[in-house]
Amino acid sequence: MTTTDIAQGRRVAVSGLTAAPIDTFYLEAGSGDPVVLLHGSGPGVSGLANWQHTIPGLAEHFRIIAPDIVGYGETSRPDDVVYSLSTWSDHVLGLLDALELDRVSLVGNSLGGRISLDIADRHPDRVSRMVLMGSPGVGMTLTDGLKALRAYEPSLDNMRALLLDYFAVDPSIITDELVRIRYAASVETFDAYRAMFFDPRHKGNELSITEEQTRSIRTPSLLIHGREDKVVPPEVSWTMLHLLQDADLHIFARCGHWTQIERAAEFNELVANFLRADSRRG
Repeated sequence: MTTTDIAQGRRVAVSGLTAAPIDTFYLEAGSGDPVVLLHGSGPGVSGLANWQHTIPGLAEHFRIIAPDIVGYGETSRPDDVVYSLSTWSDHVLGLLDALELDRVSLVGNSLGGRISLDIADRHPDRVSRMVLMGSPGVGMTLTDGLKALRAYEPSLDNMRALLLDYFAVDPSIITDELVRIRYAASVETFDAYRAMFFDPRHKGNELSITEEQTRSIRTPSLLIHGREDKVVPPEVSWTMLHLLQDADLHIFARCGHWTQIERAAEFNELVANFLRADSRRG
């Protein structure tokens, strides 16, 4: 069963970030405790692209919500939006308000993990548990993988090279269809993508977190990393493990930045067991 077989594409207006509400696209599937999946920041990314193998697995146990964060995917990109960590976090919080969700679990991939940390830091009452997958954190530096993401120029060949060189250890998962879908999405959102990281009006590169902030976060957390991650080094998760007050760490061998795709079945089982522990404790 595929993501599109079970997930419903929905839209909701999220207010408070720009002069007009942001028309926000998200996928929803399953029932039960709400779990919000937050995608990363690569060119052509979206909720569907990041979580195509995750939604069917987790929707067996939870109510899954996978938004396209403002600037990405099918969510509107208002001219007056200023892209920054706080904007992305506030967009997610606004989505929770629009859906009348007081408290959720967060699963964040890369940028999505940093957004999760920001929300857990600023609004700990809104987050029951969080999974940080290949997430930036204390000790993060500008890697060759991040440089390649930011330097991307839309073409099929460039997208194929980017995915093969920096995202996956197993080249067989980089199919022609995946390349085509990511390339088409990158063309659609390229102006916003370039602006958020290169236009001085925006602050897309300001994703640092201090040791003090990290130590203050009490949210039960699961850190997941691919050992061969070329975008965010696994050493970052090792550092965060020692700073977060309640965290476990799982490293996947022979795996890059896409643990949720390269090791989909194991990833889903690991995450589901972690998130279910919250309800069992209650």
